[in-house]
Amino acid sequence: MKKGPKEPAIPVSMRHTMRHEILSVLEQGPRSAGEISREVRISEREVYDHLEHIRKTTSRSVRHLIITPAQCRKCGFIFSKRERLRKPGRCPLCRGESIQEASFSIGER
Repeated sequence: MKKGPKEPAIPVSMRHTMRHEILSVLEQGPRSAGEISREVRISEREVYDHLEHIRKTTSRSVRHLIITPAQCRKCGFIFSKRERLRKPGRCPLCRGESIQEASFSIGER
């Protein structure tokens, strides 16, 4: 008796979407976009796109995206009012370009 066509085996890494993988990384603790890109193996640009979507979707739920703002390494200026998730180019006070990236994590309200 012939059975229907076999379903292709789905690799474990393909069962979850990229955003699910990023969320599971963020649940482990704070990470910068560079660290997330290395762990999930995608470009930083893609990470920022996914983080933007995660920020919008988690704003309505119990869990939300916690953002620790970027900081200038030269003068210590904290980019607390910055809405963009990407790393700033220069410090508005000292014009220094050595800026520590923002870190992201998932937390409950």
